[in-house]
Amino acid sequence: MTRVAAIDCGTNSIRLLVADVDLEKKTLTDLDRRMEVVRLGQGVDRTGRIAPEAMARTLEAARRYADICTELDVEAVRFVATSASRDAENRQEFVDGIKDALGVEPEVVGGEEEAFLSFRGATGVLAGKHPGPFLVVDLGGGSTEMVLGTTSPVAAYSMDVGCVRLTERHLHSDPPTPQEVAAASADVTAALEEAGKVVPFGRTATLVGLAGSVTTVTAHALDLVRYDPAQIDGAVLPTDKVLASCRTLLGLSRERREVLPFMHPGRVDVIGAGALVWSDVVGHVRAEVGRAGGRLATVVTSEHDILDGIAWSIAERP
Repeated sequence: MTRVAAIDCGTNSIRLLVADVDLEKKTLTDLDRRMEVVRLGQGVDRTGRIAPEAMARTLEAARRYADICTELDVEAVRFVATSASRDAENRQEFVDGIKDALGVEPEVVGGEEEAFLSFRGATGVLAGKHPGPFLVVDLGGGSTEMVLGTTSPVAAYSMDVGCVRLTERHLHSDPPTPQEVAAASADVTAALEEAGKVVPFGRTATLVGLAGSVTTVTAHALDLVRYDPAQIDGAVLPTDKVLASCRTLLGLSRERREVLPFMHPGRVDVIGAGALVWSDVVGHVRAEVGRAGGRLATVVTSEHDILDGIAWSIAERP
């Protein structure tokens, strides 16, 4: 048994998982799982740099996570940073700040490694419950990772579209105008066309969505009166119901989104773009599966994601 701390720092949020991993029994037991919206990617798409206030928010959260790791006697920590810190000119300042806060070197991973970790985390609990190949889609703030495989990844691609990036780039009105939606969707479609050259979407047997935008869409589709991970994790929804939920969330004003009982305050302003990306992905994959002679009738949501993959990777290190 190894007690590990996995930290995932993305464009929109920083998340922590402290867990006991037993490699012999192949079990991962949560001790603490939490998330803070720090918006590290604020303005990165436009300026190419992490904003000072975003840097400060993220390092402050990292220091709180360091205290939790100490309290829970964590044996090993892995800090994985993704899209925003990959793109930033001043990422060394970020790396130095994290090292000072946590005592570990943050790993600014590439899109393929990010996709692999997401696949490992999600499929660890899905295998045996659904047929493969799985197409695991991790929809983040700055990028969206897509990875196909059954027991291990066979193809992966990282698209530079995400809920924060597209909100800042296109969705400026409240609610977004049809012209803004069309421009954002054009970016997603172009990215999917490139992804399809690497990932054979038509082979998908089970489509799995991860991360906050997808889980929020799922909460809306389930008409939850509060955010309940137990009901969201493993939810199997008809494809048409997912697409309808995406359309509704994209079309709501900020005022109407922020009173939804399951909505995290830090996701209110970007969920429209997240819903747009997820809708376009689901629609595109369904069409590709159909062209290949299959049928994609449902979509699976998982609360197990890159955090779980990071935790497994720590315990499996030589």
